[in-house]
Amino acid sequence: MTSPRRTARPEAGQASIELLYMLPLLLAIALAAAQLLAVGYASVLAGNAAEAAALTLAGGGDAREGARAALPGWSRARARVDVAQGEVRVRLHPPSLLRALARELEVSAHASVEAP
Repeated sequence: MTSPRRTARPEAGQASIELLYMLPLLLAIALAAAQLLAVGYASVLAGNAAEAAALTLAGGGDAREGARAALPGWSRARARVDVAQGEVRVRLHPPSLLRALARELEVSAHASVEAP
């Protein structure tokens, strides 16, 4: 009786090669998911800042300062606050790894109060 010999199969290592081909796709999916999370977080920050600015405006204070005080440090430079007739609009550019995409992405939120 002959003993079974191990022969090199052509499929050996194919999974490793397929994984290497899939890595760019997996990386792109991970970056897209991270970008979506950054946009969602920036949207929440803009909403909170708009509400804080509206409350500050209702109290007779400076709405722009109220909005900027509600934003974390990194986002203050990326924010634009507009105030007109009791309405506050906060526009914020979320962080992005791609510079071209960072210029195009913008989230905004608004809040309004009856001016005192």
